Amino acid sequence: DPLEGSLQNLAAIISTSTNIKRMNEILDHPVQEGEDKLTNDGCDIVFNHVGFAYDGGETVLRDVSFTAKQGEVTALVGPSGGGKTTVSRLAARFWDVGRGSIKVGGMDVSNIDPETLMSLYSIVFQDVTLFDNTVMENIRIGKKDASDDVDGVLYYDVIQRVAEFVEKLPDKWNSNIGENGCELSGGERQRISIARAFLKDAPIILLDEATASLDVENETAIQTALSRLIKNKTVLIIAHRMRTVSGADKIVVLKDGLVSEQGSPEELYKKNGTFAHMVKLQTESESWKIEA
Repeated sequence: DPLEGSLQNLAAIISTSTNIKRMNEILDHPVQEGEDKLTNDGCDIVFNHVGFAYDGGETVLRDVSFTAKQGEVTALVGPSGGGKTTVSRLAARFWDVGRGSIKVGGMDVSNIDPETLMSLYSIVFQDVTLFDNTVMENIRIGKKDASDDVDGVLYYDVIQRVAEFVEKLPDKWNSNIGENGCELSGGERQRISIARAFLKDAPIILLDEATASLDVENETAIQTALSRLIKNKTVLIIAHRMRTVSGADKIVVLKDGLVSEQGSPEELYKKNGTFAHMVKLQTESESWKIEA
């Protein structure tokens, strides 16, 4: 009987061993530490000869240097796999750089506690994370001390415009949206994420394909609202649609882990390089049609 019991539980033991291994990967991961006091003077983001490789050994960034100035919109463009998303995550210290440095207002981000550093950032990524709770609670995550009162949060009229679809839900702002927002469409989930960024109102904005899940009409409306959010702030935006970055103050083209071009849209278009080639391809694709 003891032997039979052991054999019956063998599958559960093997499964548990796998779960423990996964948990230990997290528990054994080195904890990022740093000072709990911000010492930055302004919010210019400066990448200085940054190199980075993932644990698997894959080198993503080789030698990246550029400055995203406060009060300007800096757009990261380039072919897929060029390191655009990695750059945005390194700026917020999701990982530490392997070489070089990243500074915010002269403050090296690697010396600051990640939780403290995150107070400077409002982030909207393409992959939205939502929780099995109400619309209002998901938005309030962006600002822990936001009012418990719905009217207190919606005082920000721009949030109402971003998430106007909520008025059509059964319980409106108190409607439960399910695990990771499964009750909503991709565009509606993205709009809640953008509303969350509006509420936080941090001095640095990171936008990674923030309007990728929206149709043209809603994208235009959101971009108009975003123009209010980004005023006098440091904005780093990643986009593949050239119309999204056409109004940027500065374009940084990343290719094969290097900065191949940087400058204003007009300057780069005249250079007839990678950026001009991307604009040309997207312009040609707009006239694409099926031939009989």
